[in-house]
Amino acid sequence: MQQNILVIGGSGFIGSRLVNALSLGNHFVTVPTRRRQRARHLVQLPLVDVVETDIHDDAKLARLVAGHDAVVNLVGILQGRRGQPYGPDFARAHVELPRRIAAACAQHGVRRVVHMSALGADVNGPSMYLRSKGAGEAALRAQDGIDLTVFRPSVVFGPEDNFLNTFARLQRVFPVVPLAGAKTRFAPVYVGDVVTAFFNSLVGPQARDTIGQTYELCGPGTYTLAELVRLSGQWARVGGGCGRAILALPDALGRLQARLMELAPGTPVMSRDNLDSMQVDSVCSGALPGFVPALGVPHPESLEAMAPTYLDPKFQESEYGGMRATAGR
Repeated sequence: MQQNILVIGGSGFIGSRLVNALSLGNHFVTVPTRRRQRARHLVQLPLVDVVETDIHDDAKLARLVAGHDAVVNLVGILQGRRGQPYGPDFARAHVELPRRIAAACAQHGVRRVVHMSALGADVNGPSMYLRSKGAGEAALRAQDGIDLTVFRPSVVFGPEDNFLNTFARLQRVFPVVPLAGAKTRFAPVYVGDVVTAFFNSLVGPQARDTIGQTYELCGPGTYTLAELVRLSGQWARVGGGCGRAILALPDALGRLQARLMELAPGTPVMSRDNLDSMQVDSVCSGALPGFVPALGVPHPESLEAMAPTYLDPKFQESEYGGMRATAGR
């Protein structure tokens, strides 16, 4: 059955691919954005309506939500101003927005809500990021009148990601990579598998089975951060395909490095709060079902199968090229 779906955060790395998949599945999709230019790659997709608006304005959010069959929230930030239990930026994006989305959905009778959280989300977690993600989940669950599904992925990789690509770029510039949190473990999950899970939770044949569930999403392999940095350099053919030397930093030096990065202009590669998040490994617990049959991902893609194809300079064509071709551009 054709649905009308609001995707908040739909112009980003994961959202753009979900919007494209829903459009190809013959579903109407609304994508709000503060600046239409940021979503220009979605404008020509069939059945997609890009709306320039402010999702943090209650009246505008209510008008957006009204009339939809489902709402997806993909909004997330990795850095923000400091505070306890989390700073104002994390509060606004991760706690207040989910609470307001839930209230607007309940007000307008939109029951279906699918929410992107994070592996390790916990109101008592070690970082502002994880505490705010946990509080956002709690705010959604506290709202009566909605049918909620929550996804908690490990780090998501894929073309144009800000994870492996960032480490590959750093190795093209620096002969040595000083690395904090080098021993933290991750279970990277492919963006296409995350999109498939979201898609099937919304419009798949077993979508109703996912209501009320929280799913941890991990790929098939587990790696330390140092291993991921090394692999990104090798697959990007840096240093003749060997990658750069990695210098694991002790905690004190790692925090000093992160503090200096926070003081530099632009978005830091690593913040102190990122280091706090890495006090817990980003791997699935095994206590939750993960990629259950209802999500339609029987065999999650491995890092080794996918990452070399987009990190290798020979194969760095944007996936958006395929999306533009689909849209007839």
